[in-house]
Amino acid sequence: MITKNFGDFLKNIFGFLCLSLVLYTGHSMKLFANIRESFISAVLTLRTNKFRTFLTLFGITIGIFAIISVFTLIDSLERTIRNSLSSLGEDIIYIQKWPWTPPPGEEYAWWEYLKRPLPSQEEFHYLQNNEQRARAVAFQVNTSLTVAYRDQVLKDVSVIGVSREYEQIRNLNYAEGRFFAPVEAHQGSNVAIAGHQVAEELFPGQSVLGKRIDLGGYKTNLIGRVQKEGSGIMAGGSMDRVILVPLNYARRFIDIDQERASPTIILRAAENVPIPELTSDTERLMRSVRKLQPAEKNDFSINRASLISRNIDQLFRVINVAGWLIGGFSIIVGGFGIANIMFVSVKERTHLIGIQKALGAKNHFILSEFLFEAVILALIGGALGLLLIFIGSLLANMASELEIVLTAPNIILGLGISALIGLIAGYAPARNAARLNPVDAINTTF
Repeated sequence: MITKNFGDFLKNIFGFLCLSLVLYTGHSMKLFANIRESFISAVLTLRTNKFRTFLTLFGITIGIFAIISVFTLIDSLERTIRNSLSSLGEDIIYIQKWPWTPPPGEEYAWWEYLKRPLPSQEEFHYLQNNEQRARAVAFQVNTSLTVAYRDQVLKDVSVIGVSREYEQIRNLNYAEGRFFAPVEAHQGSNVAIAGHQVAEELFPGQSVLGKRIDLGGYKTNLIGRVQKEGSGIMAGGSMDRVILVPLNYARRFIDIDQERASPTIILRAAENVPIPELTSDTERLMRSVRKLQPAEKNDFSINRASLISRNIDQLFRVINVAGWLIGGFSIIVGGFGIANIMFVSVKERTHLIGIQKALGAKNHFILSEFLFEAVILALIGGALGLLLIFIGSLLANMASELEIVLTAPNIILGLGISALIGLIAGYAPARNAARLNPVDAINTTF
C-alpha cells in the first residue's frame, strides 16, 4: 500500500515539474531542443569521467538495492501469507481450544486457554443437527507420521483424519482419483488421498491409483492425488505435503481425544449467510451444549481467517515503515555521493561553463545539463541495483520455497526514487553552475 501511494506521488511530482517547465518557457519545442542538448552533453561527460561515474553509480546502486530488496522481500512474504490465509476460507470458521490471535485489546491468556476442554465429536454431531446457517460441518484431527513405499521413506508427513463432510468444506482439486465414498468414511476403510509433494517423492512420474503405502505401520491404499497448491505458511494451508484419511480410519493411529491430535470442528457458511452471523449462532450453540452460564466466558475459540488478516495488515504496515527507515539511510548516502561528485564536476568544468555562456547558453540550459547528468547517474545506478535484486531473486527461488518476485510496482518505485534522489542531489550543484558569471568562469584556471 505504501509503495503504491509513493509511486503515485512520484508520478504527480514529475508531472507537475514537466508542466511547470512548459508553462515557464512558453515554447515547448525550444524546451525539448534544450533538453535534448542537455541530455547529450550529460552523457558525453559521464563517458569521459568513467571512474568518477563508477564511484557514484556504486553508491546509488547499493542504496536502491537495499531499499527495493527490503520491499521485494516484504511483498513476497505478504503474498505468501495471504495466499495461505485464502486457503483457510473467508466463509469458514474453526472451533478449537486455542485462539489463533488474542482478543482485540487483550493479551494471549494461555494459562486460561490451557484449562479449556477440547472440541468433541458429540459437539460436532450437535452442531451438525442444529446449526442451520452452515452449509457443512466437519470434524478434523491430525498428526505426523512416517510414510513409506518400497525403499522410499518420508518422515514427518502431516496426516489429517477428516469426516465425510470435509469435501464440502475444503475445495480439493484432484490431479487424479476421488474423495472417500460414504461407505469408506463410515467403515473407516484403509484409504487415503495424497498431496502433490508426497505423491511426487514416493511415485515420481507415476499414478498413485492402486498404490499401497505404509502409513505409520498401517497398509493404506491411495485413491486420489490433489493438485499442487504451492507452499503455505498457515497450518491447514497447502495440501502438498499432506495425506488425508477418513476420520474413522485415523482412530487406529490417532487418539482423537488427546490435545496432540488438535481436534477441530469446521463450519462453512451457507450461501448468502454472513460469516459474523454464522459465528454468532455457532457461539450460542457451543455455549448451550457446554452448559455455560451467561456470566461465564467462552471455554472455546472460534477462529477465522479474517482475524489473522487484520493482524497481518497491522504487521505489514509496521514492517513497511521499518523498510523505509532501513532502506532510506542507504539511499540518502547514495544521494550525498551524487551531490559530492556533481560539485566536483561543476568545479572542474567552470571554464567550459563560462565558454558556453559566452556563446549564448542560457542559465536554464546549464541548469538542465547538470540536472540531467545527476538524474542519469541515479537512474543507471538504480537500474543496476534492480538488476542485482532480480538476479538475487532467481537464485533465492532456486534455493527456497518462498517465491520472491521483483514486481513492476517495485521496479517503478526503484527508478522513481533514483530519479528523485538524482534531482534533489543534483539541484544545488546545477544551480551554482547556472549562476556562474561567464567572465569569471572563463578566467578560472585549475
